[in-house]
Amino acid sequence: MTGSAIDLRKIEETAPALVNPYKSAGASLSKHGLRGGRACVYLVLDYSGSMRPYYDDGSVQAFADRILGLSAHLDGDGRVPVVFFSTDVDAVEEVTLAGHEGQVTAMAARLGHMGKTSYHLAMDAVIDHYLDSGSADPALVVFQTDGGPVNKLAAERYLCKAARLPLFWQFVGFGNTRSTQFDFLRRLDELPVPGKRIVDNAGYFHAGPDPRTVPDAELYDRLVAEFPAWLAAARTAGIVRA
Repeated sequence: MTGSAIDLRKIEETAPALVNPYKSAGASLSKHGLRGGRACVYLVLDYSGSMRPYYDDGSVQAFADRILGLSAHLDGDGRVPVVFFSTDVDAVEEVTLAGHEGQVTAMAARLGHMGKTSYHLAMDAVIDHYLDSGSADPALVVFQTDGGPVNKLAAERYLCKAARLPLFWQFVGFGNTRSTQFDFLRRLDELPVPGKRIVDNAGYFHAGPDPRTVPDAELYDRLVAEFPAWLAAARTAGIVRA
């Protein structure tokens, strides 16, 4: 099995602040049998009005930095496509290892009005980007949100249709763990297979009201824990060929 897509020396040179997250991500990938694997990594960020405190206090930037640390093991281009969404898709950008500091905060500052929460349009943007990229690798889509969508039926339909594509959706909740806002995500995570979708193509976990306090090791474990089972099922179903 090959090693990481980007080696430690390159991280030390281009993004020294990410050395520790990169090491933690590598340990989690090894633990789950994913070390040496290749995947495209996407980041979807909630830009609805209730997310403002998480942009202001640096939580979103810190989360994006940690996703870059994970992506460096799986994808060699040093870039992660980022979809900002609220009522609509607000922007499709990319964060990079080189100059990652403050990138997401600066992008968000240019977006303007923070709308409501509409998952399915963001999912559509990821699907389009992946298909347009021509990649043969599977994709891990980290989908961050602080609440349920305004159109639950559309979100469920998109997830079920996307089950036939080599995309795994890892939803991550920010906010009060007791909020009923996340009931929909729990249901989405448990949609029946094969009744609703050909494979289980989604996971969900809650990062709590202050996601920055979740240790790297725990965050990465939870980000990749369900990916191996999906990969195996997707290969069996002919969805992933690599």
